[in-house]
Amino acid sequence: MEKAALALIAMLLISACSNNNTVSSNAPAPDTATEQSEPHHQMTDQWVGRWIGVEGLFLEISKDEPEGPGHYLLHMRYGLDDDQIGTFEGQATAEGIRFNREGGPQLLSAGDGEATGMKWLLEKEDCLIVATGEGYCRD
Repeated sequence: MEKAALALIAMLLISACSNNNTVSSNAPAPDTATEQSEPHHQMTDQWVGRWIGVEGLFLEISKDEPEGPGHYLLHMRYGLDDDQIGTFEGQATAEGIRFNREGGPQLLSAGDGEATGMKWLLEKEDCLIVATGEGYCRD
């Protein structure tokens, strides 16, 4: 009985040591390292150009060349009031383009017409959404 207990303890110690080596490794898995180092702007660079909203609303995205890759200028009419037009600086993230506008930080992300929450854009497939009720699409 004593030998069996010692053998069991030895097995547990060996097992714990071998698991400890893999658990303590801080090196990311190869897929994770590639994903973390991949620039976010590769996706958002495809958004450069004009996007159309409803009732005269629009979004024009251009690269902010002096700021470098992943930086954009968002010229937009985002509401019907005279003061709801402007140009905002944006930066690529994994989720889309972050920018600040009245009301605080905003996120421009990809979606479809249904995600805009507007019946006039419902059938569109290539859209950018700031929030439900504010979206811009391409044909």
